[in-house]
Amino acid sequence: MVTAVTSLGRSGLYDWLMQRISAVVLLAYFVFVGLVLLGDVTYESWSGLYSQTWMRIFSLLALLSLGAHAWVGIWSVLTDYLTERLMGKAGNVLRFVVQIACCLTMFMYLVWGIQILWGY
Repeated sequence: MVTAVTSLGRSGLYDWLMQRISAVVLLAYFVFVGLVLLGDVTYESWSGLYSQTWMRIFSLLALLSLGAHAWVGIWSVLTDYLTERLMGKAGNVLRFVVQIACCLTMFMYLVWGIQILWGY
């Protein structure tokens, strides 16, 4: 049995909802950025777009959504494939270590993204 200790939403329904909502946010963000890129983009226009507070907030929301979406996906894959049934007791330990490594990596990317968005 897989415990929900490292699950983000503590329930399958919440994880499912979180992944669907984050997917919609990511779709909206990347469609918007794609439409912007269809136009005549210069450094000045791109810099001007990302200097606006609403775009920074939209980008931060997309970054947080990406982290939540990735975590639910990684957690699902790891709990399906790194199990005690398939690998013995080492499966649980390996899954925990890989989850911690993924969590730290995503946290570093989140901090780096916030620094890029809000740093001067």
